[in-house]
Order: sequence, then C-alpha cells, then structure tokens
Amino acid sequence: MQVEGKGTVAINNGHGNVKLFYSVYFIPHLSQNLLSVGQLMASGYSILFNDVSCVIRDKKSGQIIVDVRMTPNKLFPLEVSSVESHALVVKGNRESSLWHLQYGHLNVKGLKLLSQKEMVFGLPKIESSDQCEGCIYGKQCKRPFPTGKSRRASICLEIVHADLCGPMQMKSLGGSRYFLLFIDDYNRMSWVYFLQFKSETFENFKKFKAHVEKQSGKCIKVLRTDRGGEFLSHEFIQFCEEQGLQWELTIPSTPE
Repeated sequence: MQVEGKGTVAINNGHGNVKLFYSVYFIPHLSQNLLSVGQLMASGYSILFNDVSCVIRDKKSGQIIVDVRMTPNKLFPLEVSSVESHALVVKGNRESSLWHLQYGHLNVKGLKLLSQKEMVFGLPKIESSDQCEGCIYGKQCKRPFPTGKSRRASICLEIVHADLCGPMQMKSLGGSRYFLLFIDDYNRMSWVYFLQFKSETFENFKKFKAHVEKQSGKCIKVLRTDRGGEFLSHEFIQFCEEQGLQWELTIPSTPE
C-alpha cells in the first residue's frame, strides 16, 4: 500500500503512560495499525512472548510499557489510544532563554536592563542565555565586498548593465507591463524602455545600441545581464557575436 507520510506519534496505553513512536508510516488504506517487533527492539524496547501474553518493556528503565494478552485465535491485539487532546510541553533548563523568547527575542543586554532596574514585575535575574537558533537565522547578513576589487569601467559604454523588470500588476498609460533598463557603469547614466511584451527586449536593445553609439561616438564593449530568458534567445546571442560584443552573465541569485 502507498505510504503518504512519516512522523512521530504519541500513544497512551490506558495506564497513564504516554510513549512516543518515531518514524511511523501513515498509510490511509491500512485497515489495522501494525507494530513492527524488530523496530520496537531497535528503538530500545525488549519484547517477551510467553504462553498467554506479550510483554513490552523499556530496556533503560525496566518499566513495563504494556502487557498484551493473547486472544483465542493466537493474535496479540494492542489496544492504545492516540493522544489528541493533549499538548506535549518542552521545558527548558535555562530560564533566561525562556524570557528571551517571551519578549520577542529581545537581546540579553535588554533583558538584564529590565531586571536590574526592576522595570518588569516578576522578571528573575537574567544570565547569558543560550544561542537562539531563530536569532541566528534572522540576523544573518552578508559580509561587505572588498572595495576596489570589482571591475569598473574607465570610459563611457565600456560596460553596460541591462535588466528587464515585470510583469507589473498595473499597466502603464501606454499599455506596457515591462520596462527594460540600461545603466552605463562609468557614469551611471540610465535609459528606460517600456515594453508591452517580454519578447520586445531584443528589438529595443538594438535601438538602444544604435542610439548611444551614434550619439557618443563610442561602442558598447561589454554587456552584463542576468540569465533571464529574454537575454538567452538564439537571435540575441548571435547578434552579440556578430557585433563583437562581450557578453557577461551574473551568478544566479547573487548579482554582486
């Protein structure tokens, strides 16, 4: 039968003992819940079959988890109830970490200040809390790029950056949903072309190239773009090769 999921299940054996079973398969079309003897033994339980029952015992504590009586047809039905209306509470050893979470991940210095000046009733003495995983993920940042290491243009049109933005939710007055942006790396001069369709990128690039080269008397040497499909068409690549234009592609998800 098809296994549609795997997780952890908490069960109650009817005597007040709640146990967790890990890596439990969820099979909706299975008519009965089955427990694997081998997996129970690998999970730290000992199993003893005698003449009338099956005893499942925790190896570490020696506590009897359940005593299953054998039925006349030689089966051992284990009657358990799922813990559905209960919540499993995780208690931390460090009270400072708990207060750090309760105050919306407030830093330790802020918690110590609240405690020292008695600004909060019932706040205990705050010690240095454990490293919070949520704060690590939330406060990560990239290191700055080394200054003077990146390649910069020394003259106009030596390096031109291009990118297409869209589609926009609202159309412009002319019915455009995209805009094509060109930026000169040397002087940061920018040109914007409004497009109704993404497929108009190549034609507008040819218009831009003819315009800026005629007006400045210089040629575009390097075109730097991302890996969008509007720049990866066969006609775009062929045009760059014919014009002797060096084409540079940025790294995916890291344009820097």
